[in-house]
Order: sequence, then structure tokens, then C-alpha cells
Amino acid sequence: MAADLQTRSFKVDDTGNELPYVLSVPGTPPGTAAARGLPLLLFLHGASERGDDPRDLAAHGPVKQLAEGGELPFVVLAPQCPAYSTWAVEVPGVYALLEEIVEEYGIDQDRVYVTGLSMGGAGSWAIAARYPQRFAAAVPICGSWLPEAAERIGTLPVWTFHGEDDENIPVRHTEKIVEALHHNGNQARFTRYPGVGHDSWTRTYDNPEVYDWLLAQRRGG
Repeated sequence: MAADLQTRSFKVDDTGNELPYVLSVPGTPPGTAAARGLPLLLFLHGASERGDDPRDLAAHGPVKQLAEGGELPFVVLAPQCPAYSTWAVEVPGVYALLEEIVEEYGIDQDRVYVTGLSMGGAGSWAIAARYPQRFAAAVPICGSWLPEAAERIGTLPVWTFHGEDDENIPVRHTEKIVEALHHNGNQARFTRYPGVGHDSWTRTYDNPEVYDWLLAQRRGG
């Protein structure tokens, strides 16, 4: 794990529920004044990275990029889902962790974003529907969720991605929620990758345009 990736644990409640997490602040150790006013990217991993060792989160996505020496223009917060659970169950705890970090590090309240892949893509849809007022934008990748969530998500900016040959989570899952979002007036973007299977996240997170798009979104904007 790179030196600027801090591994910690968040106490969800008094019954032993905790969320390990990784935190990174660009250009400075976490907790310094330089972190204040920065945007934050909440990253939700896939099913294979569940457990109690946050070092496993370096397998994919923004945490992998940072662990390999890359730089991202966000505070990156990446909780780890327990091995026995899913993000849909853990949404309230993730939200509580997010609010603690936003307050502790003086994050720009209007530039908080969420993204995730596979199970984390579903988690991104879920937390965006549960707390739509918290986020400035969402980037769910190959995640399945309920079209009925579209009304709750409202006009939150969304850019979603899916491989057309995904056999784990068929692309139709994303098609249905995007159709519902469009029906409800959300101008969600949908990028389909022809000939791509389940791993539609590597090329998405390697695309600087995705991060530029996120940074262009502000809550209420």
C-alpha cells in the first residue's frame, strides 16, 4: 500500500459492526489544513474485495491507481464491505463514515461524488437513491439496481458504464435504470462498451474524461 494511502477502521455501532477503509488526500498527509476545500470521491469496491483487510482494495479502481503511484484530484474514501454483507446492507454505515470524513477534513460540501464497480456499482446506485441530496454526481459501473430508484435519484448527474458482453451482470440491468432515469427527466449518460465483458471498470477509471466530468459537477448545479 502506498505511503499516502491511510488504512483505518470506522465504528458503525456498539454491536461490533465496523468498516475498514482507505483514505487518501492528494499532495498532503490526511488531516492537514491543505485538505480543506477539496472534493471527495467515495469508491465502492466489488464483491471479491470484501473482508477485513483494506489492502485488498488496491486490486481495482481509484485505490489501485493511487497504490501504483498515480494521482487523483480528490480526497479518495474507500470503505471495505464485510465478507458476510453487501453494499446495499451497509449503505447507512457508509453514509455515516462519509459524513465524518467530510466534516473532519473540511471537504467541499458541494463536490462529493460516488462511484463503484460491480457490487460497488449497485452500491453507488443504492446510496445515490438513499441520500441523493448528499452527492454532486454518481458514476456506477456495471452495477444492477432497481429502476424504481430513478424517482429518488431525481436529477442527480449520472454517468454509467457497462460492457455489452457482460455475463455476470447483463447490460440490460443498466439499460433499465437509465431508461427510468430518462423517463423521470434525468439526463443520465450511458456508455456501452461493445465486445467488453464484466471488466468495464479498468478502461473507465483509466479515462481522464471521467474525472474531468465529475469535477465539473457541483451539488445543486
